[in-house]
Formats: sequence, C-alpha cells, structure tokens
Amino acid sequence: MSAPVTYRFSFGPWNISEGADPFGPDARAAFPHEKKFALYRGLGFEGVQFHDDDVVPGLDGLSPDQIMKKADEVGRMLKDQGLTPEFVAPRLWFADQTVDGGYTANSAEDRAYAWDRTRKCIDIANAIGSKAIVLWLAREGSYIREAKDAKLAYNRILDTINQILDYDKQTEVWIEPKPNEPTDQAYVPTIGHTIALSFASKDHSRVKGLIESAHALLAGLDPSDEMAFALAFDKLASVHLNDQNGLKYDQDKNFGGANIRVGFNQVRVLEEAGYGSRGEFIGLDVKAMRTQRGCPVTEHLKNSRTIFLHLVEKVRTLDNTLVKQYRDARDYEALELYILNHLMGVK
Repeated sequence: MSAPVTYRFSFGPWNISEGADPFGPDARAAFPHEKKFALYRGLGFEGVQFHDDDVVPGLDGLSPDQIMKKADEVGRMLKDQGLTPEFVAPRLWFADQTVDGGYTANSAEDRAYAWDRTRKCIDIANAIGSKAIVLWLAREGSYIREAKDAKLAYNRILDTINQILDYDKQTEVWIEPKPNEPTDQAYVPTIGHTIALSFASKDHSRVKGLIESAHALLAGLDPSDEMAFALAFDKLASVHLNDQNGLKYDQDKNFGGANIRVGFNQVRVLEEAGYGSRGEFIGLDVKAMRTQRGCPVTEHLKNSRTIFLHLVEKVRTLDNTLVKQYRDARDYEALELYILNHLMGVK
C-alpha cells in the first residue's frame, strides 16, 4: 500500500485582504501583493497562483524587455521565499478589447489582442519558472445566443489551445471551466467540455483541467463527480477548493463552509485517486467575509486549509470494509447514516 499523500497548498495573492465591495464602501484596505508573498509559508502554503499582471502590473503598457525584467525579479523573489509558481493565467476580462470575449470575440483585432496577451503570459510563466497556463475563459461566451456563432467560437478556442502548444513545446494548458458569470452562458461550462477540447487538441497530454468547487456547483453538478471524471482520464491538473451556497453569483466561500459533506466527498475522491502524489497542489480560491476587519486578513485561508486536513483525516479513518459491506448489500440507508455519524464524530 502506498504511503499517504503529504499535500501541498497554493492560493493566489487576490485571496488576501481584498475588500472591494460593489454595494458600498470597501470593506478593507488593499494590501500590496509584494508584501503578501512573505505570508505564504507561515500560513502553510508553498504554491502561488498568478495572473499575468500579478507578476507584471500594467504589462500592456510595457516593452518586452520591461516585462521580462519585472518577471525575472518576481522569479528571484519566489526562490528567496521558497515558493513555487503553480501557474500563470492571462487576465482576459478587464481590457476593453475583451468585453466581447478574447478568443471568441467577433472582432479580429480583439482576437489578436487576446493572443498577444496569451503569448506574453507564456513568456512570463517561463521567466518565473512555471510551465502551466490556466485559461479561465471568463468572457468566452455570450449574453444572447444570437450574438456569436457558437460552433465557430469553439473552433477558435481549440485553435488558440493549439497555438499555445505550438508556441512553447513544454507549456501545459489547464482549462478552468465555469458555466456563467460574467457571461450569461459560457462556452466551456464543465470539465466534460474541457476534456473534449483536450482530446481534440494536437497534444492532449499537455491539456488538462482545473476544477473549482463553486463553478461545478453553479453548473448544478457535484464537484466530486467532476473531479472523478477528470481523474478517470488523468486530466485533473489542479483544484480550486471553496464552497457555494446555492445557484447564485460565485461566492468563493470557505471550503466546507456551506456543505461539509460535499467537501468530504471532494477530499475522498482526491484521496482515493492518489491526487497530489505527483506534486499536484491543493489550490484554494476563497475570499474573506465582508465583515472581516484587519490587514492583512488571512483567517479564511487558514480555516479552509484546516478544514481540508480535518476531512483528510475523516477519509483516512473511514471503515472501508464496512462501506464495502453496505455497498454489496445495497444498503445505502445504513451507508448514509454511517457517513453522517462519522462526519459528526458519533460512535
């Protein structure tokens, strides 16, 4: 029997202290990214998730040499802090050229901007020592169905994936699906769509998925089933664990905060598949509650990591012989009671 996985954890700098509130004054003062990296190790994290402009702020207005100089500085800082850049994602939803999508925009000029930004992102990732590009296809969708040719849009997304694979022969593309927000409906809403694109690409071994708990829930799906589907085809590159209270806006609640049993099953699926044994990270994408004061605010990250590790222990102490007996007998009522008692600590 293989040794239990020792999990590694990551998060993005946007998960610390940000307090912007669209319904009123900011809840907290911003905390500079440069100061956040010194907090990672003390919180039990070693992986850093990046957007391209987290590494190089204002990169659209910089020359290639200026971009690389800043990226090299960040790469050295990460090494000094003992941190690993998990991935870099092109931020293709803030610029004017991406209002109607980047890769799927009707405007050829906008599509050219999206590719140029993606190419810069790959160069930045290489400079800081990451070989993974995450595509959160934020605006790759539509607000009304007639606005775009959906079949052509999917072809354009696939063409972009192949462009990335050609541009750098080492880079992996990790697609993070989400069904909506900011678009009404996204073109790559689930991990099934992601895996279809992977196998349609020219090198599917380098195209994988990143599953966020809340995104699966927003699609009306169970995150553990989405993870299991990706794991069955060796396509789960990373996870963003958090929680979601119903089918509403993307909440990024603490992992396990809305439904501890849904959280347990995500951990169970990951554990049973040996996820993490090849160095994969447990990524967290959680936001502090609006009511939380202070600077920097980090309790939500610590708490989500703690909940994950508690659930790991619950999975590892599960009586799998008893589970098998209940399954064989098809006594799912007894199985459910056992699971609930186990989670509640009832003997």
